[in-house]
Amino acid sequence: MKRSAWRYLWMSEDIRKKLIITILLLVVYRLAATIPVPGVNRDVIASIATAGGAGSGLFGLLDLLSGGTISNFSILAMGVYPYITSQIIIQLLVPIIPALDRRLKDNPREGRVLMEKWTTMLTIPMALLSAIGQVNIFQTMVQTSVLVTPFGFTGASLLPTLTILISMVAGTMFGIWLGQLISEFGIPNQGLSLIIFAGIVSSMPSNLISILADKVNGWWMLLLILVILGLTIFAIVFVQQGRRNVPVLFPGRRVGNRMSMPVRSNLPLMVNMAGMIPLIFAQTFLSFPALIASWFPKALATGQGFWYWIYSNFSGTGVIYPVIFFVLVVAFSFFYTDVLFTQQNYGETLKRQGAQIPGVVRGAPTQKYLSKVQRRITFPGAFFLGFVAVLPYILGAILPISQNTLFVISAAGLLIVVGVVRDTFTIIETELKVHGYDESIIKG
Repeated sequence: MKRSAWRYLWMSEDIRKKLIITILLLVVYRLAATIPVPGVNRDVIASIATAGGAGSGLFGLLDLLSGGTISNFSILAMGVYPYITSQIIIQLLVPIIPALDRRLKDNPREGRVLMEKWTTMLTIPMALLSAIGQVNIFQTMVQTSVLVTPFGFTGASLLPTLTILISMVAGTMFGIWLGQLISEFGIPNQGLSLIIFAGIVSSMPSNLISILADKVNGWWMLLLILVILGLTIFAIVFVQQGRRNVPVLFPGRRVGNRMSMPVRSNLPLMVNMAGMIPLIFAQTFLSFPALIASWFPKALATGQGFWYWIYSNFSGTGVIYPVIFFVLVVAFSFFYTDVLFTQQNYGETLKRQGAQIPGVVRGAPTQKYLSKVQRRITFPGAFFLGFVAVLPYILGAILPISQNTLFVISAAGLLIVVGVVRDTFTIIETELKVHGYDESIIKG
């Protein structure tokens, strides 16, 4: 009789230690998420979510990105998305700066360390700008000030304003640090993903309660959403498990006086190699126009003009937002896949191993051929990802339920949750194999 793989997780001291560290750090993050920013009127912040309109849509978007911490305006109100924004900027600069591109190709490990350093340095000014924009944008959503004292850099407002900004930037850096600790000492390379995952999961119970609060449509809406959830989860897993196996021929090896036969194998290329990252990139990118528009409160107060149009159309409502969201998700899927594929450099790796794809010359031609195949199979994966991203807006136009609730449960949040769970289980399976547990035990 085979024992469950979960039992082996606790039998291995190293894996058990990593899981415990991950859980404890996530608990610390959720506890820190309850600490409010000093000088903020939390009752006014809470009223924004129920106000409706464009402001409520943007509020729900930022609340998702921050891991559910916007609703009480904690020190982690910005979550880790300034760091993600910095990653986007640095990765966009890689093809533009020849020295950085050459460093990544010549010494990938050193290049990644350099990119990580620059990303962290850029995160601080990005977090500062985001904090100012976030306070300003909430000021435009309500008539009453969200702060106990006026927000500004002159006179008596200077010290309270600096206190608020420093607290928010420090909270963001603390969340990033916790994510890095999880990646280093807990589940590898899953720190920031698990931070976002924890925030989404923590908001699901309240969204379910809000659905059931509707005495007329609550139960049948819940049943319908569960059916949609099941179908969406099946589709997400089906697409993310998609592979294109490229045949590879490895040369025979000499063992003593004998020469072994060449070995035929496959190089699996994923349909959705970028995972959930394009979705997070697109959401972060789309939040910036509204944040920039919030710096012009007088223009927004008029209810017309260019900045009001930007604010109203990039706040999670209207027709333009989901269309741009879809386009950005598809574009970032191709972009991020190309970045990852270029960094892995399969052509040189196979050449060093003496392996060859039948009919393709080793080296650069192999990399070019594989890149062409990868882009081709990324096409359906990218469009599926974009469709899932805009699914709540489609359902929100049909069903009598708020887009924010659907947004967190059935589309963007669900895609992130499924992706993180899938990646986490893959990493855990790899850890089990490293510690000597064969595949039959893990699957059993």
